[in-house]
Parts: sequence; C-alpha cells; structure tokens
Amino acid sequence: MTLSINQVTKRYQDFVAVDNLSFTIEKGEIFGLIGQNGAGKTTTFRMILDLQETTEGTIMWNEKHINSINRDILGYLPEERGIFPAMTVESQLYFFGELRGKLRKDLHKEVDYWIERFELEDKRKAKAETLSKGNQQKVQLIASFIHQPEFLILDEPFSGLDPVNKDLLKNAILELKEKGTTILFSSHQMDNVEELCDHLCLLKRGVSLFTGSLLDLKKQYGKTKLTIRTDISKEKLEKLDGVKDIQVGKDQYTLTLEDETYAQSIFDFVSDGKYIEKFSLDYLTLDEIFKDKVGGTNV
Repeated sequence: MTLSINQVTKRYQDFVAVDNLSFTIEKGEIFGLIGQNGAGKTTTFRMILDLQETTEGTIMWNEKHINSINRDILGYLPEERGIFPAMTVESQLYFFGELRGKLRKDLHKEVDYWIERFELEDKRKAKAETLSKGNQQKVQLIASFIHQPEFLILDEPFSGLDPVNKDLLKNAILELKEKGTTILFSSHQMDNVEELCDHLCLLKRGVSLFTGSLLDLKKQYGKTKLTIRTDISKEKLEKLDGVKDIQVGKDQYTLTLEDETYAQSIFDFVSDGKYIEKFSLDYLTLDEIFKDKVGGTNV
C-alpha cells in the first residue's frame, strides 16, 4: 500500500501554495516533509486528507483516489492542538477512537497500552485542562492513532515536548512503523527528521528542491565537515587550501571544506606525522543542508 502524490498543484487565485509536487511513500515507511513556514506542508497534508481539493494532479492511496477511500484508515495530528479541556484523558481517547469507527470494547487494550506507554497512568482520570502542555500533546498524539490507522500524518509532533518525552514519542513512532503504519511527518527540528526518516521531501515556496533518501541528499554535498582538535591556531588553519570557513568550539575547530579531497593534505599538516586526538570528516547535518537549501534561518 503506497501513497502517491502525482504532479499536484494547489492555487488560491494568483497564489501557488504547492507547485507540481510529486513523491511516493511506501507501506511502513517514515517520510519527512520539511520546509520553512509557508512552504506548503500543511496545504499538502490537507489535500491528502481530502480537506482541500487539488487544483491539478492526483493523490492516490493503494492505486485508489484519495477521496474514494475509507477515511478511518487515516490518522492526523494537526499542528494546531484540539482536545477537549473538560474531558478526561481516558474519555478523550475513547471518544476519538469511536469517532473513527472503533467499538468501545475493542479500544480497551489500545487505550490501556498507550496510557501506560506514555506514562499517563496517574493522569487517566484527569481533565485535559489540568495537564501540562507536554502531557496534552501526548494525549492528542495518542488520539491521532488510537484507531490504528494505516496512514498517519504528524504535523510538528515534537512541539512542546521535553527531551525525555521526545524520546518516548520517537520510540512510539518507530513502534508504529514496525507494525506497518505508513507515516508522513513534518518538523522544524531537523535532528528528529534525520533520526527517523527513510526518505524526505524538501519544500521551498511550494516547490520541491529535493525528494529522495537522506543519504542521497547528503551525498550532493559530499563529506565537507571536518572536526579537529589541535593546538594550531585558527589563523593558520584559515590559510590552508580548501578551507571555506572555520567555527571555533570549546576545545575543537569545525572546518567547512570546498570538497573532501582537501582532507588528506589538512590531516598531513595538522598531524605532522604524529598522533592527533581528533580528526573527523563527515557529511553536513540535515539542519545545515536545510539552511543552505532554503536560505536564511530554520524557522
């Protein structure tokens, strides 16, 4: 079962929100849709959910048009939060599960499992309005997949979560993947995308700048990030061939190279035939690539 976006365009009068977008997500895959605010991510989500029509192009699920499938196979966590303040945690989950076609008796096991999994056992009977923002986020997240959807969209799922709860969420996403759930998600936190995604699409003003595997994206840049620990001064390192930029850390330098072929000569200079404590050549991070691709800061 796959989701196929085929040359999809969405126009609002003279404004093009999504421009000739195409990608495919395979069953059981985690796919990242990333871009700055206003890049077209939420519009794409809404077209997949058939909340908005495409201007051009088609969206297919398992070779069927998206508007013809059973909506209960879909799950959605919107960026804008929407749980009921006066309803208890447990009641919320049963309500959303029944809303998506599940019988209450069939939800018991899932509700109990995920309440315990997300460490909400002591909040089971608490009203949502009494919860911290992080716990409210966990409740809404569970509500998005309590009905066991085949395809799940998560829009900024890590928003408001501390590091411990982020790890809980990451592990839950990986567990859903292992069970065969196909997941599309967006996040401004590129480390989460880098850690979880099999493939991704990078949007800028509605246009795809890249679609494919994270490794293929990194290979476009090559291994140009060099981290070294040395007593040699920044001024001397800056004069070496192939060095474009140097960032000074607490006890190391991070050099950006024109390309990876310069690494050997830099190693020879820095080591001078002796032991060197740290010399690490690697690809740029997704966050660094994102900033280079879209320009400006990651917002």
